[in-house]
Amino acid sequence: MKLNRRYALAAALLAAGALGAGYVGLRQTAAVAPPLAARLGATQQPAPIALPVAAPVVTAAAAPEKAPVPVAITLLLLGEDPRLATADCPVQLDLAPQPYAMLGLTLLAPCRPSQRVVLRHGGLAITAKTSATGALFLTLPAMEKTAAVAVRFGDGQSAAAQIQVPELAGVRRFGVQWLAADAFQVHAFERGADYGAGGDVHAANPQSPTAGAPASGGFLTLLGNGQVELPMQAEIYTYPADGATPVRLVVEAAVTAQTCGRELLGELLDSTGGGTTVTDLSLMMPECDAVGDILVLNNLASDLRIAAR
Repeated sequence: MKLNRRYALAAALLAAGALGAGYVGLRQTAAVAPPLAARLGATQQPAPIALPVAAPVVTAAAAPEKAPVPVAITLLLLGEDPRLATADCPVQLDLAPQPYAMLGLTLLAPCRPSQRVVLRHGGLAITAKTSATGALFLTLPAMEKTAAVAVRFGDGQSAAAQIQVPELAGVRRFGVQWLAADAFQVHAFERGADYGAGGDVHAANPQSPTAGAPASGGFLTLLGNGQVELPMQAEIYTYPADGATPVRLVVEAAVTAQTCGRELLGELLDSTGGGTTVTDLSLMMPECDAVGDILVLNNLASDLRIAAR
């Protein structure tokens, strides 16, 4: 089924060189907006994306004699609040390898119930929220072979862990991340699929892989808690690095009452060969009489341009 949608025209400006292409637009913005990280730095609460991590204290568990399982090196960091700097209130972060080069993350912060936390890994930065007991369990796509993950709470307390993900060599990852209402969406059209077809991988059709079964194509991971203050969210598409599955990647931005008539800021993420490239994304939205339209950034795997369809 092909969706009958009207697309507005605007200009897309992307930092040069990050994905090996310049930009082509129908209307250029007057000035380049500051990158997303700089915008976050202008806010006071919560803390900016940049996550300075204090000197860690390393704890190591004895490895079993038989069939060792790779686990993350866990780093415990205590905040400056003396009430938290006790053995009863550590912040502990653990990582474990999962199929398809994914990371199983466990955060235990018993003195941090129902709190906003920022997670950062390989250029990816998203928000999450601890449970009523201060725990957090989620799955992240590994973006780098040496997968270092850092978490930080609003008052600066932080923790970090690291694990090796050699399986990442067999996959490639592409995605987009944004702040608050500056929302974007990924569509991956596999094997020539069109909108609404089975090969159209997007948020409503993420094609999550089946455990124990080989992946026949790609899949989309939706990341970030959008219900916290100043939410940071992302969509990451994973597909085979061997090119056996032809795919066309696009990023969309819907014209809504929250996005019309202003500039949207985001970042494109491209993980290839175990390393990540981050590209600043600035998109000028049309005026509010175009609410309901959708802007499309097309052919992102090889060239960055804006399409009107």
